[in-house]
Amino acid sequence: MSAGRGGGLRHSLTLRLGLIYVALFLTSTAALFGAAYWIGVYQPLLDAAGEVRREAADLATIDEGGGRDALLRALQVRQKTGPKRPFHALIAPGGRTVTANLPSWPADPIRGWTTLEADIYQAGQEQDYEALVVERRLGDGARLIVGRDVEAIDDRDELYTIGSVWLILIAALLAVGGSLAMSRAVGRRIDAVTRTARRVMAGDLAERIPLRGTGDDFDELAATLNLMLGRIEEAVESVRRVSDNVAHELRTPLARLHADLDELRDAGSEEERQRLAEQALAEAGRLQAIFDALLRIARIESGRHLTGMRHVDLSTLLADAAEFYAPDAEAHGQRIESRVAPGLAIEADPNLLFQAVSNLFDNAVKYAGKGATITISAGRERGGIAIAVADTGPGIAADQRERVTERFFRGAETAGQPGTGLGLALVAAIVAAHKWRLEIEDAGPGLLVRIRC
Repeated sequence: MSAGRGGGLRHSLTLRLGLIYVALFLTSTAALFGAAYWIGVYQPLLDAAGEVRREAADLATIDEGGGRDALLRALQVRQKTGPKRPFHALIAPGGRTVTANLPSWPADPIRGWTTLEADIYQAGQEQDYEALVVERRLGDGARLIVGRDVEAIDDRDELYTIGSVWLILIAALLAVGGSLAMSRAVGRRIDAVTRTARRVMAGDLAERIPLRGTGDDFDELAATLNLMLGRIEEAVESVRRVSDNVAHELRTPLARLHADLDELRDAGSEEERQRLAEQALAEAGRLQAIFDALLRIARIESGRHLTGMRHVDLSTLLADAAEFYAPDAEAHGQRIESRVAPGLAIEADPNLLFQAVSNLFDNAVKYAGKGATITISAGRERGGIAIAVADTGPGIAADQRERVTERFFRGAETAGQPGTGLGLALVAAIVAAHKWRLEIEDAGPGLLVRIRC
């Protein structure tokens, strides 16, 4: 892991998470062994202790009812019964051993239950026994110690103890190793993102985070970040192009305005001054129109202009737009046809929608040429409403259609026509603000611009 990610291992989030994982893993392992120990060792010991207590109570009852001889006979009979070897010791009040098959026992009274070593040597060989014993005080003060062999449980206890120590140790080593490996693997992926981000911040907007092709969460994150970087690169490139275009578009009117004002200062006749003043005002108006359009596009794209969203009678709005541009179209020797379905309604900002349709009409009137037919149509399509403005003019070349919504872009066919190159950019901004879709196609002949709502 790189030390550049916040100060090395000490500040590594992945390492801290790995250590937390180790702690949780070891805790869960210990809890699992605790449960297994309870079920396999402690609970059987409790069951054996309960059984021995019942035997001790029965023997004490025999001593109380039948006397000491009856107790001795019962101990003798008990010594030959049961699947588990029985143990006992009867100690007189003075400390003398009356009878016993336990090798030893504590001098102090036994409280509750305990286990004692009860190994027996026969024929030179040792037989291992572990006695679980309880003690009863008889009526005359004698101590009665009664027990059963629990060697199998004791062996299990030893196996659990040793096995749990080794298994937890091995699990801890594996968990720590796995945590470090996981931290290292995650750290490398994070380092790749960090390095890419630093290179992008240094100005290399074409840099992308490498994908491993595994389809895991990091690949999905990297793909999303790469998509974001691509959008940022496009936005920065768009800003650069807009800046270049603004400088280019403003250079000519500013130069003309400067020349007109310079000539106006030295003009001799009133007519000349009037002509130059009108030219200067025209150039100033062109500049004002450019700045107004740019400001409106910026406001629409930032969402500050969508304050009038309401239910709009679309059929009426489109009819009004067609009627508004009919005289202008007639002046250019064109005609407007309307194919708008009745009763269409939509949720939109009516002012912006009318602006978008007006821009489409304005472009068609300007660029379609004399004798062209401009058609406005609208109807329901694919679960929505489609608005289309088509003309029979020269259209736009296929390789230029993707750029016509850029600010100040002018196609080769329209380069000599008046305009700012911001009409379709404004339409695109309005369409995007409403979350609609803009399509620019060949009308065969001419151009078709469709808005899918």
